[in-house]
Amino acid sequence: MTITSKMVKELRDKTAAGMMDCKKALTETNGDMERAIDLLRQKGLAVAAKRAGRATSEGVIATYIHAGGKLGVMVEVGCETDFVAKTDQFNDFARDIAMHIAAANPVSVTREEVPEDIVAREKDIYIQQALESGKPENIIEKMVTGKVEKFIAEIVLLEQKFVKDPERSIQDILTDLVGKMGENISIKRFVRFQIGEE
Repeated sequence: MTITSKMVKELRDKTAAGMMDCKKALTETNGDMERAIDLLRQKGLAVAAKRAGRATSEGVIATYIHAGGKLGVMVEVGCETDFVAKTDQFNDFARDIAMHIAAANPVSVTREEVPEDIVAREKDIYIQQALESGKPENIIEKMVTGKVEKFIAEIVLLEQKFVKDPERSIQDILTDLVGKMGENISIKRFVRFQIGEE
């Protein structure tokens, strides 16, 4: 099959991958657009995995102030080089993350950073609910474990569904960006201020 420039442009618009990468993916998949998208995503995952251990000592602090000025977020997003830190794509990502944090109100960046007391309090609530339902003990344990896992996924930034694209998690968006930029990128920390909240 002949790979046309129109096909390459369409794939590039859908994935934001490089022109040569798009052409190669379309050639490998014999012009199948969906398979080409999947192939580019897999390559992005492989690049992200290779780059994961690298230091991210450059980057930006992005902010988002919600209309009315009653809610604001600052987030530190790191990368390996000053060159990437200055790109529009990287800065747009950082701003999107700040906006997402304002909307979704995560507790931490990763599940390892979630305070134990928050998880313990939720677990106690789920245990009480399960006991009151009269279910057998072996079922209660599975119910509670499942609910705790779901709760953690809802409060951890990297596991939350992106507010602009609910089909994908923040980790998915980050992994794609690492693949496109060719270097490690990390969301280091954030702070969310809301008037009237301590």
